[in-house]
Amino acid sequence: MALFAYKAVDTRGKTMLGQIEAINLVDLELRLKRMGLDLVRGGPTRYGGSLLRSGEIKRAELINFCFHMEQLIAAGVPLVESLIDLRDSIENARFREVMSGVIESIQGGLRLSQSLAQYPQIFNPVFTSLVRAGEDTGRLADVLKSLVENLKWEDELAEHMKKLILYPAFVGSIVILVTFFLMIYLVPQMVTFIKNMGQQIPLQTRVLIEVSAFFVGYWWALLAAPAILFVGVKLAARANPLVRYQVDRFKLALPVAGEIMRKIILSRFASIFALMYSSGITILDAIRSSEEITGNMVIQEGLRLAGQQIGEGKNVTAAFQEVGLFPPLVVRMLRVGEATGALDKALLNVSYFYNREVRESIGKIQVIIEPALTVVLGVILGWVMLSVLGPIYDVISKIKV
Repeated sequence: MALFAYKAVDTRGKTMLGQIEAINLVDLELRLKRMGLDLVRGGPTRYGGSLLRSGEIKRAELINFCFHMEQLIAAGVPLVESLIDLRDSIENARFREVMSGVIESIQGGLRLSQSLAQYPQIFNPVFTSLVRAGEDTGRLADVLKSLVENLKWEDELAEHMKKLILYPAFVGSIVILVTFFLMIYLVPQMVTFIKNMGQQIPLQTRVLIEVSAFFVGYWWALLAAPAILFVGVKLAARANPLVRYQVDRFKLALPVAGEIMRKIILSRFASIFALMYSSGITILDAIRSSEEITGNMVIQEGLRLAGQQIGEGKNVTAAFQEVGLFPPLVVRMLRVGEATGALDKALLNVSYFYNREVRESIGKIQVIIEPALTVVLGVILGWVMLSVLGPIYDVISKIKV
């Protein structure tokens, strides 16, 4: 099937623009008709490929999808009817197109998990594996309910990450802007006045003059260098797995942010692993599926080694302890959970433990970062004032004598 772009109108006369996969224009018109749309015009796009790109469907929409499906299935509404009701209530045009494709696949004989798996940019392997487990065990409504809770929790983790990154970046940007203003605009004007006084310039003032001259002459390089470095490292990491591995290792080795990042990753892994294990998925399959959601090759390698050791006969606790992913307290929690047959509950406790640690760590950073950056700005201002006012004070002192 090719990817078609279309313009259509709904029953209220509202114009809709979008893209959908179809065999030809006749098939396109039929698919839109089933979505309650009348085709105005359409044609194949220049570039084929996947219907959706990553990031176009927000997590909130997935939460609504799981919640409504769980409610309808628990109420005994047939699957296709549930999906049709859900599709008709979705405002996001692209997500509505995906639901139409899922409905058609199910009507064509596929299961829900197989239909969702056709859109990996939206429904990742963990999501579809959980849905498949729910179908196999007859607990689809329970799995969807668990997915709602997990997606809400992931949304909360994403907010923690934003707080960790955005606040220091905002305050740091202010410090950088003030520094550029001092070095490029204010200091050069004062330097001219100091040189005209005709006396020996102190060392700290000469250093300030050189630094200011560097900022004036190479301000463009100072602004462009971080962006070029970031893009270069990102492209290199995408092209070479070894570079990406070293970048991921560097992220985890950062003084404070690295430890918080490790806790967030392991918290996400423990939560997903507990959800998959409690849904009836085997430990090895749960570990393999959970590797992808970590987003860090160092952690992925540790999970892969743990999975290999479990496959060779070691218990879960010993495997995780040997690869050094979790601290002793967490390993002890896993040991108790494994001994009592409640490994999923132990993993949820691990997730709660890390989530609490992340909240506390981010709270501490937010308390510390503002005064720390204020001190940095104060030091810069003090250096500038001392370097500028020092020679002026010397001249005034000589006049008094």
